[in-house]
Amino acid sequence: MTEIVKLYALSTCSHCKATKKLFDECKVQYDSVDVDLCSGEERTAILDEVKQFNPRCTFPTIVIGDKVIIGYQEDQIKEALGL
Repeated sequence: MTEIVKLYALSTCSHCKATKKLFDECKVQYDSVDVDLCSGEERTAILDEVKQFNPRCTFPTIVIGDKVIIGYQEDQIKEALGL
């Protein structure tokens, strides 16, 4: 799989943890950022990035190639990953 996988998460979010667990179990390489652990300008920049994909700015926000999945939607995630 050559898609770039990006996960915008919160460190305390159970749905975000479930998403990370699914990626790990499926051996998916992904770039993850826990937005709540960022601060200052970095946090502002990341939130602006999230809002481009998800104007409501809810978590997890998952970007797989050109697909955006909001929330832990296991079937949609697996389909986007080609699993």
